[in-house]
Amino acid sequence: MSRPPLPPFSLESAAAKVRLAEDAWNSRDPARVALAYTPDSRWRNRTEFLQGRAAIESFLTRKWQREGDYRLIKELWAFAGHRISVRFAYEWHDANGEWFRSYGNENWQFNADGLMELRIASINDLAIAESERRFHWDRGENGRRPDQHAALGDLGL
Repeated sequence: MSRPPLPPFSLESAAAKVRLAEDAWNSRDPARVALAYTPDSRWRNRTEFLQGRAAIESFLTRKWQREGDYRLIKELWAFAGHRISVRFAYEWHDANGEWFRSYGNENWQFNADGLMELRIASINDLAIAESERRFHWDRGENGRRPDQHAALGDLGL
């Protein structure tokens, strides 16, 4: 299975890979997201260490059950060869209606087929008031952030 764009990455292909990842995560479809990873992909996500698509899909299912109205923006930070670094922020609320903005950085490593074989994520959560939310778009059927919506830098994040 091939998952273009493929490494080695150019500025354009790295940016496209980041946007494809953002779109998939905003779909909140764990099975769809998991297909971007190798069958034995390794993750570090906060304090969890995962390996394999089944573990990734299970993790994402739990994540989106507890993170309501999830909206994510990713931004290319750096790239070289088969690696990409991104920064991101997402907004969500818990079961009590309390809002959060989570900030983080991810380091990604891809195989020759464009599947991610390693993901290292560092994430911090900030409690925010609903009035402080900055990610406003209609989630529609796929959750995709509209092209005209401000990016992280535009939002001062």
